[in-house]
Amino acid sequence: MLFTNSLVFAEQFGFNTNLLETNVLNLAVVVAVVIIYIGDALKSLLANRKQTILNNFQADKRALEAENRLKEAQKQFEEAQAKAKQITDQAVVTIELERNQIVQQNQEDIQRLSVMQKEVLQLEQQKAQSELAQKLVKLALHQVNEKLTKRLNASVHSAVNNFQIVLFTNFKPQ
Repeated sequence: MLFTNSLVFAEQFGFNTNLLETNVLNLAVVVAVVIIYIGDALKSLLANRKQTILNNFQADKRALEAENRLKEAQKQFEEAQAKAKQITDQAVVTIELERNQIVQQNQEDIQRLSVMQKEVLQLEQQKAQSELAQKLVKLALHQVNEKLTKRLNASVHSAVNNFQIVLFTNFKPQ
């Protein structure tokens, strides 16, 4: 009796006992609840996912751009390294040439100074010899003059003059 009362009660209250219809209605209610309550969350999740995907695409673009900039920077770096090596090589060559020129110039200067030193020494030697010769001649003339003044008498004077005249007359220029 209890069971029959409940069926009557169910029919009066409006319960549908058909399972297929009930499931469709329940499913519609669940879907409506899901759409109402979970729809906004699902929309925001989908929007976040869409934004993440767009960001990833943009990140890929930025990564490609960064990779291209990196390649360009590497190319410029290699060119700069090549230019720096070229400048360094030129500097080494220039330094070597200048060093060789300086060494050659110093050798020429040393040779020129050596020649000048020899010339100066010869000049000083000639000057010293000339001064010595002049002093010797003066000394010899002084000694001859003293001897002549001390020993000169009329007969010696006459003999010296005659001897000098003979020498002068016998002298033949060559």
